[in-house]
Amino acid sequence: MPVYVVGHKIPDSDSIVGAIALAHLKTQIGEEAIPARLGQLSPETQFILDKFGFAAPELKMSYAGESLYIVDHSDIALAPDDIAEATLLGIVDHHKLGDLTSDTPLECWIRPVGCSNTVIKMMYDFHQVAIPKDIAGMMLCAILSDTVIFKSPTCTTADIRCVEALAEMAGIEDFKALGMEMFEVKSAVLNTPMRDLVMRDFKNFNMNGVKIGIGQLEVIDLAIFDQMKADLQADIAKLKQEEGQHSVLLLLTDIMQEGSELLLISDDVDLALKAFDTTTVDGKAWLPGVMSRKKQVVPPLQKVFA
Repeated sequence: MPVYVVGHKIPDSDSIVGAIALAHLKTQIGEEAIPARLGQLSPETQFILDKFGFAAPELKMSYAGESLYIVDHSDIALAPDDIAEATLLGIVDHHKLGDLTSDTPLECWIRPVGCSNTVIKMMYDFHQVAIPKDIAGMMLCAILSDTVIFKSPTCTTADIRCVEALAEMAGIEDFKALGMEMFEVKSAVLNTPMRDLVMRDFKNFNMNGVKIGIGQLEVIDLAIFDQMKADLQADIAKLKQEEGQHSVLLLLTDIMQEGSELLLISDDVDLALKAFDTTTVDGKAWLPGVMSRKKQVVPPLQKVFA
């Protein structure tokens, strides 16, 4: 009976490519595995799949009675809704340790690196399994995406070395040019419904019983949002009303300026001051140097709600 490999809800490129790459590795070492996903593809992820000739993993929302590996998270809020009715075989991740638990022993590969696909590359090396050229290319793209082409503070030397090795496997001479091509796709936000933009890379977090929603849009020029900010703010306010979060944050990240504009709707008018030592003006604030939700946004918020 095959097992499944799936990333988090509202999957990003790391979750989708990680599911494909880990499922291939597991199958190669004798454990038949099927990649799956918990949501629709982002334009960037579709670009990566198209470039290397892969179909999207199966859209599968229910895993009751199934066995599965989790990629790119270890939080119940981001996992399949019926994860408690499934058999969790393992976790491959690069985030903080979340609240997923299991009834049986499980395999865990969790490393403080910039991308889950960096960890998966380590797993291929450990098992001495060759990475196919097309999968290597997709893994490279996922790492470039998560590390913002090495600009993110989450990026490590391990991520850079993995990209260099994967580029050689995939026959990609200028991987930074490929990275910029991906971010140009990410930056194509005009004529996209506001809710689609807000939810493109959005995660809900449980912070000591408090529900916090954080979205992020990474672009090569923040001016793209000049005529859209009011509509984006209105939509995150509507989202908060619909889903009942304490706070909803949307990070508009400029990868060239290396900082983020924060859009914030919160029950606490002083949340930005408490978490980021700044005040919002009309629900907005510039956060210089802030590129990573995982490393620079979630930890200070967790301290506020500890």
